[in-house]
Amino acid sequence: MLSNDPDWWRQAAVYQIYPRSFADADGNSIGDLAGITSRVPYLRELGIDAVWLSPFYPSALADGGYDVDDYRDVDPKIGTLEDFDAMIGTLHDAGIRLIVDIVPNHSSDRHEWFQQALAAGPGSPERERYIFRDGRGEHGELPPADWTSVFGGPAWTRITEPDGTPGQWYLHLFAPEQPDFNWHDADVREDFRTTLRFWSDRGVDGFRIDVAHALTKDLPDQLPSQAELDAMPKDGTHPIWDRDEVHEIYADWRTVFDEYSPPRIAVAEAWVASDRRPRYASAEGLGQAFNFDLLEADFDAAQFREIVTFNLELSATSGSSTTWVFSNHDVVRHPTRYGLPPKAADEDKAGINWLLSGGTEPQLDAAAGLRRARAATLFELALPGSAYLYQGEELGLHEVAEIPDASRQDPSFFNSGGAEIGRDGCRVPLPWTASGPSYGFGEAEAHLPQPAWFAEHAVERQEDDPGSTLSLYRRALHLRRQLQTDETLEWVDVGGDDVLAFRRPGGWVTVTNFGTTPAELPAGEVLLASGPLDGDVLPGETTVWLRD
Repeated sequence: MLSNDPDWWRQAAVYQIYPRSFADADGNSIGDLAGITSRVPYLRELGIDAVWLSPFYPSALADGGYDVDDYRDVDPKIGTLEDFDAMIGTLHDAGIRLIVDIVPNHSSDRHEWFQQALAAGPGSPERERYIFRDGRGEHGELPPADWTSVFGGPAWTRITEPDGTPGQWYLHLFAPEQPDFNWHDADVREDFRTTLRFWSDRGVDGFRIDVAHALTKDLPDQLPSQAELDAMPKDGTHPIWDRDEVHEIYADWRTVFDEYSPPRIAVAEAWVASDRRPRYASAEGLGQAFNFDLLEADFDAAQFREIVTFNLELSATSGSSTTWVFSNHDVVRHPTRYGLPPKAADEDKAGINWLLSGGTEPQLDAAAGLRRARAATLFELALPGSAYLYQGEELGLHEVAEIPDASRQDPSFFNSGGAEIGRDGCRVPLPWTASGPSYGFGEAEAHLPQPAWFAEHAVERQEDDPGSTLSLYRRALHLRRQLQTDETLEWVDVGGDDVLAFRRPGGWVTVTNFGTTPAELPAGEVLLASGPLDGDVLPGETTVWLRD
């Protein structure tokens, strides 16, 4: 059962579920809430503290569910509110908390409010809930600015007015199906307070805030060009990104979170400069913010040490705990990133060029990538703070590159004409069994094609294999709970530029050899290792937990 500890989140292991690709209980090729409920025993055995559930709301899936039609309902293709209640009850009974995604920067273009805005006409209160502007040119035929959306293509789209004439333009920083809210409007602010209470009343323990740094905007009458916009400093005064006034919203949300016992928690997805992150993570605001620094780093001892030291200092500034993450629904899985040649990794840390080639150039060293990923994850799980894991990483899954264009779903692929391959490769449904039409994901083929090599990574192949990646994650997560202590560490000099070691209070020591040359293993009782050890020698690209 769940405790009433208000600090449960500070060093939690949180497992992200992308619901449409986790487990399909009704055989419609799409993962669903009942499928998640059926796999709660698996999650309990894994040893996680919480699930972060990506969007499950009604959606046309123009952006994988991040185009929300209704913030207080469940997409009928993946369940009902009753299914949601059953899922959260089963999770809580298993001692697992639930964090849900909230998408406050934009709704979908099918949202009731946006449809009302289209029907109401210029200057109406309905249009004030979004960001509409008249166009430039003699007849308003040019967009208000030449801005480009995050997903490629124009960031402004023209509508047809109720009388059938070409009309105003609306802003969408992402896909055209995702019109941006106007957060200066009182209706928008009140409606999101209602949404936060709606899910909190149903037992949700916290919220992951999508694009937390983009809600408030200050757009002058004369809009800057894209080049001018890009050149502006992001110091709290930028017209679009990371404005200081966004924290007024989160201070207001904090009053809602604190109505509950224990208080609801929140974590910001805020791609901001490091010195801007503490305000999002402050106790007066959301309470925690994602730290993507390790995700963006090479598998390198010096980089890892610098990042860890810096972020622990940063978390002390905010009073929060830091977060560690290597993979999620938006990036190439880290075994694949680590398996690319060093030159390719330097030029293309995201693995995009490799994806564009269908995973053929440069050549992927899958075994080395997985070995490094296992070592990095064991390093991560020993750090003070929260660890955010992405579904399938416990199976050692690589990115799926060989997806036919006709099967792709990510809008960035279509909006860029294929120049950006998109994020489908990390969203392919999980393999539970080594056979079947969707490797145990469901009774029918999955909504994204699964490669044949998924069979060797299936849960049923790994769960009884003590050397499997799944077994490593299970042992690490359970042992982590026993060893967890104060949110501090002390760096330990064990010799060698490629070997990094730190001690947590109580004598828990973590040693990682980032190089390929074996190193001497420090004295101590071996608790866990990411790969086979050779006596008192620590092989290259291996992490070990010790008790000294």
